[in-house]
Amino acid sequence: MQRMRAWRGPALLSFGFRPFFLIGGAYAATVVLVWLLVLTGAMASPGDWPPLAWHAHELAFGFVPAVVAGFLLTAVPNWTGRLPVVGWPLLGLVAVWLAGRLAVAAAGLLPGAFVAALATAFPVTLAVFLGREILAGRNWRNLPVLGAVILLGIAQALFHAELLQGGAPVRGDRLGIAITVFLITLIGGRIVPSFTTNWLKRREPGELPVPFNRFDAFVIAGGALGLLLWALLPMAPGPTRAAGLLLIAGGALHLVRQARWLPWRTGPEALVWVLHLAYGFVPLGFLLSGAGVLKADFGLEMAGLHGWAVGAIGLMTLAVMTRATRGHTGHALTAPPTTVAVYLAVALAALLRIAAALVPGWSVPLLTLAGIGWCAGFFGFVLLYGPMLIRRRA
Repeated sequence: MQRMRAWRGPALLSFGFRPFFLIGGAYAATVVLVWLLVLTGAMASPGDWPPLAWHAHELAFGFVPAVVAGFLLTAVPNWTGRLPVVGWPLLGLVAVWLAGRLAVAAAGLLPGAFVAALATAFPVTLAVFLGREILAGRNWRNLPVLGAVILLGIAQALFHAELLQGGAPVRGDRLGIAITVFLITLIGGRIVPSFTTNWLKRREPGELPVPFNRFDAFVIAGGALGLLLWALLPMAPGPTRAAGLLLIAGGALHLVRQARWLPWRTGPEALVWVLHLAYGFVPLGFLLSGAGVLKADFGLEMAGLHGWAVGAIGLMTLAVMTRATRGHTGHALTAPPTTVAVYLAVALAALLRIAAALVPGWSVPLLTLAGIGWCAGFFGFVLLYGPMLIRRRA
């Protein structure tokens, strides 16, 4: 890698993971806390959007892109050998993200098209930053990652278009979740077996995870097709059946894929097993969603959607944020009990949210408990890891 220019300003702007993991974790908890208050009638939803639309948008297109930005702005320099984005350009990118959040909160006071433009500016700007580095570094292997960021911006634009036309933003929301799950299958499919292999080589001699091969590429491609059909095609008998069957097949194949990574050998280290636990919600989401589509069962579909959104996305982002923060701030790559507690809080939140969709009679208390678990996990991350993110040394 090129020699990095020394950034003498605040440590928070010395690497992309620092500001974006901090604001991403804090925002994830804040959005769900506000959502719980809205559900109980203690406050009104920000802006004039339907409350469910605000909740879905700010998690899928507020929280998730912040964490994606933090990860990629840190990983891409390692992939390309180029300098990372630091200092004032990084602060500008954070400001673009913040402008989108303020615009959505002020929806109703601002023209809808202006809100959409401000909100979608972040993925566009992030894609420009990343695209410049990937293309300049001739790092063609990671063009699919850039493509996924661009597609996340398109999904957000679709969400706003559906709102502006007076409809429910179902396809935009689903496409955002589908693209994020695809990113987990793509990037998670690299880091989970890689980190597992590294840990096993140091601690547990014996069998190692199977490296990425054509089977993984086939599973990712098949899963992506199922996700796309689930997100975009109308609920007509033919497309619905095809989507359902592809989702079921994708779930089975992802289970086989994960088994090749030997998750049962990672028990002693939470920083490793949490990656497998988070990835396990990917096939679970496929199977529940596929069954829901084939049976036209709304509860099963919602269980699958939240298996992905809370379990796969929520827990995987938490796992990546804690590991990357520890690794890049000079801390030992092991999870202390407090970190294990935030993992378990979000994992429990995912299971409770799935149960709330499957057991309608208990949905209110289960939703409340799931929200509390989510908030505990992400507020816990901010309290535990915030000091590491804002200081050069712990």
